[in-house]
Amino acid sequence: MAEQEKIAVTGASGLVGSELVPTLERNGYQVLCLVRREPRSEAEVRWDPAAGTIDAEGLRGVSGVIHLAGDNVASGRWTEAKKARIRDSRVRGTEILAAALAGLSPKPRVFVSASAIGFYGNRGDEVLDESASQGSGFLASVCGEWEAAATPARDAGIRVVHPRIGVVLAAEGGALAKMKVPFLLGVGGRVGDGSQYMSWITLEDLVSALLFALKCDELEGPVNFVSPTPVTNTDFTATLARVLKRPAVLPVPRFALRLAVGPEMADEMLIGGSRVAPASLHQHGFAWAHSSLEPALRSLL
Repeated sequence: MAEQEKIAVTGASGLVGSELVPTLERNGYQVLCLVRREPRSEAEVRWDPAAGTIDAEGLRGVSGVIHLAGDNVASGRWTEAKKARIRDSRVRGTEILAAALAGLSPKPRVFVSASAIGFYGNRGDEVLDESASQGSGFLASVCGEWEAAATPARDAGIRVVHPRIGVVLAAEGGALAKMKVPFLLGVGGRVGDGSQYMSWITLEDLVSALLFALKCDELEGPVNFVSPTPVTNTDFTATLARVLKRPAVLPVPRFALRLAVGPEMADEMLIGGSRVAPASLHQHGFAWAHSSLEPALRSLL
């Protein structure tokens, strides 16, 4: 019997990681989780991005790495300390991991190092594929540094993929859980003027795309992990209201959002948006389980 392929995962306890790990195991992979505490089994390897340490020897023999770890951008106001945690957790963690992988022998064949569509900034209705330029703002700056931090792995000949992940829709947790509460209470509505685009992907499709990135040797560099049908916030809220059989009549004004979470976070995460196209996934033959919003929401809710 062939030896199981070993895949290392960071962020294994998060929304995406907790779905990814069992999916990898069902697909015949042996999973090694990177943890910040003392390892409790041979399936765990210690690392501490804040301290700059990693048990590189524990990664020996991995054929691929899926790197998802990073401080939650949506939890808490963007104070200067919070912004530093968001940046450092992504950039420093990726630098440490990329350097460790570059020093391994044999080296893993693929490093799937997460990024986000925040790379593009707020771009109105401009259609953005992977060739689009970097935008402006805090998140765009973080994403640019986050992707650049994987350079040591790329320079060592490892295939590096940067999934630029959109708004993740899941049955439990994530953005959808926060969005549906006001609608269930009958006080839901569009955000701002509702014209901003939401480039979304279901958790199921995101996990499938991560496995696709492991296997598809032609996939490299930035890859937009979004559905083929981004929608405006107005369309999203109308669809969510229809699925939940609730009204969508109370828009949340821009000034209220900026008061609630601070102007920078409100402008970048709630009022702004980007219309992102998954050109690379299309080109390489990825098949979405959920390519249209209403069937996706009905499936999740």
